[in-house]
Amino acid sequence: MLRNMFKKTRYATIPVKPSPVIPKAPDDSERLDTASRLKQICDVNTFRPMFENIKTCNPLNFEGYEEKIAALQEKTSVTEGVTTGVCKIGGIRTCIAVMDSNFLMGSMGSVVGERLFRLFEYATENKLSVVVFCASGGARMHEGIFSLMQMAKVSAAVQKHSQAGLLYISVLTDPTTGGVTASFAMLGDIIIAEPNVLVGFAGRRVIESTINEQLPDDFQKSEFLLKHGFIDLICKRSEIKNTISKILKFHTGVIES
Repeated sequence: MLRNMFKKTRYATIPVKPSPVIPKAPDDSERLDTASRLKQICDVNTFRPMFENIKTCNPLNFEGYEEKIAALQEKTSVTEGVTTGVCKIGGIRTCIAVMDSNFLMGSMGSVVGERLFRLFEYATENKLSVVVFCASGGARMHEGIFSLMQMAKVSAAVQKHSQAGLLYISVLTDPTTGGVTASFAMLGDIIIAEPNVLVGFAGRRVIESTINEQLPDDFQKSEFLLKHGFIDLICKRSEIKNTISKILKFHTGVIES
């Protein structure tokens, strides 16, 4: 009898329409790893990494977390979900951060937040522009509230950088979602996106089941965001360095001959 009292006899079902598959443009069909992105954007032999000494901890004693991080470090050749440093882009000294979806889907843990925070602090002190290539599944569940705290911490550093009259360019790559979208990814003075990338906070199915409406096929794609004023520009990967270089030169007052 007691067993039957707690037996679930009725179930709520939510109809789910499969998400449409929209093919990427050939130019931007593959997600880039950190090394490829830096090679594409930075002037030759100018990138210098920073804050690599900040290591991942396990504040919640999440089972298997240290082993997972170690395995990813060996597999990806990067130490965390973001790599930060200083480089030159078109001859302009610039702070740069590259998030890597190959490292736990670029999720934002304490190290990701701390490295970005220190990069913006360094850029503010040295009067440098910042370029961040965002790629993330959102906050890292393995670190709980410590992960969510990074949203406010990095956003505060971005504000301080902005108040100093400095430029922040945010580049949205596939995917940019969750707490990263809800914080620093959308705080850029100029927000650029690659073609046909996924950008959003909650997942499509969650939104459709919450509002009980069918969303447009291109919902949360960069073209949809541009149409509705959430981003400033869509730029093909082959043109992105030249575009960023021109923006940096315009901002710093460098006149091209």
